[in-house]
Amino acid sequence: MTTKIGILSDTHLIGCDDYFRQLADACFSDVSVILHAGDLTDISVLDAFKGKEVHAVHGNMCHASSRNRLPFKKVLEIGSFTIGLIHGMGYRHSVEDYLIREFDDAIDCIVSGHTHSAGTELLYDILFINPGSFLGSGRYGAPGTYAILEVGERLEARIHDVPRL
Repeated sequence: MTTKIGILSDTHLIGCDDYFRQLADACFSDVSVILHAGDLTDISVLDAFKGKEVHAVHGNMCHASSRNRLPFKKVLEIGSFTIGLIHGMGYRHSVEDYLIREFDDAIDCIVSGHTHSAGTELLYDILFINPGSFLGSGRYGAPGTYAILEVGERLEARIHDVPRL
């Protein structure tokens, strides 16, 4: 059986408004699990995902409501895989080396945010996923991005543009 996971980061919202709920529904209607890799800003952002299993960590831009209720990092077991979830910050050179040092256990996948640069990469037998900034923060109106991770016999991740509604 395959588990479909929606991944987002860097929403930078002060609340969960109707527009964000519409975007969340459009992007994540067919996933059962949500991973938010920090910088929600306000904890109410997670209200958009009622009815789903939600895991989130705080980031460097989060309000106290998020920092006090969410961990800095988290390790999840999904299927036969171990997934590390962290916002990611404080690195200057190799993002991946910094992220690996944050997790002592054998990790199959690390989900992080912070850089606003979406991408997936297999390195050191670990799948790295950064969904980018969900609401977009690029120049010239660049769209936001998110990731979908399918967990079955193997891990498969894809980056998607957030639709314009």
